[in-house]
Amino acid sequence: MKRFERYVLDEILPPLFGVLAVVILLVVLGLLKEVIAPLLAKGANPLLVARAVALNIPEAAYTALPIALMFATLLGLSRLSSDSEIKGALASGIPVTRLFRPVLGLALGITALAFVIGEGLVPRAKVQESKVKQQIVFDNPRVIGLDGVGPDGQSVVLRDALNRAISVGRIEPGGELLDLRIVAMQPGQPPREVITARRGRLKSGSNVLELESGQRITYQDGRPITILSFTRGTLPVQDVQADLQTGNAQPRAIYTPLPELWNRTRAYRAQGVQSPAEFTALHRKFAEPLAALALAFFAVALAVFTFRTGRDLGLVWALLLSFAYYATWSVFRVMGEKGALPAVLSAYAPDVIALVAGVGLLWLARRR
Repeated sequence: MKRFERYVLDEILPPLFGVLAVVILLVVLGLLKEVIAPLLAKGANPLLVARAVALNIPEAAYTALPIALMFATLLGLSRLSSDSEIKGALASGIPVTRLFRPVLGLALGITALAFVIGEGLVPRAKVQESKVKQQIVFDNPRVIGLDGVGPDGQSVVLRDALNRAISVGRIEPGGELLDLRIVAMQPGQPPREVITARRGRLKSGSNVLELESGQRITYQDGRPITILSFTRGTLPVQDVQADLQTGNAQPRAIYTPLPELWNRTRAYRAQGVQSPAEFTALHRKFAEPLAALALAFFAVALAVFTFRTGRDLGLVWALLLSFAYYATWSVFRVMGEKGALPAVLSAYAPDVIALVAGVGLLWLARRR
């Protein structure tokens, strides 16, 4: 790498790392209000809560990398332009297009890094976060809702790996569960088993639900075939999952590993099933890392345009453009997940907009 390229990178890398640190800090602050404070107020183990928060950092870094690169590039090249260092480089015979080489090289590395984080670290972190939430629930069941009632007034519902829904009517301060209802579900069919109990307790460290004063009903074709009453019983549960804010959340498709998501969408396509969230997530797996290249190209093109026109980009413009991209990405993502736009368009539209804007800026700069 030549001296000029190294000099450009020296201007970009510090703000890049700074923006990433700020984004991670904002994520932690957001979780402090939405998750950390309520959990700690309900008696959750602080170490487990800290682990759950830390496992959100890979997703924050994955989302922030492309935007941070654009912000850092705009800021760094603006500083070089304002101090006439780009003009000095041009005077010494270095073409302005040499600005693209180090920035796009860095963007290519960030694209690869973002893909590794998004496909490797984020899904694993979400699995581990689910397990940590399970530990939080077993350690102190009251964290899933004060008195067992969620914000919508409904009973708290947990789910385990066997597709059983565990409804809790009320949670006593000592962790005792009241008015339990365990339903073993079957896809597209009535439940095959329903267990009710007056009270119960999640046994910490053993993944066992201890039940008292209950009844077990098994069904065939929607009709009861056995009814058993019991005084005491134990129910093994596996990988209990619960949203610690609402008590009933499903994992987002973007957290599904790429091979599994690919097979799922291929099956949906063969069967003619409309599942916009999954198809959008599949394209986002590639579009979001590639955003680093698109945004880096746009940032350098904008720097060339502002240099040619004698204008200057500062911190405010860098912030506004970063926010504009994030807002555009958010709108297209939501529209894709809701089926309002085709999955390919919703995933790649922000990247295409950045590329087209960059080409337009270079064309305008060349005319000057």
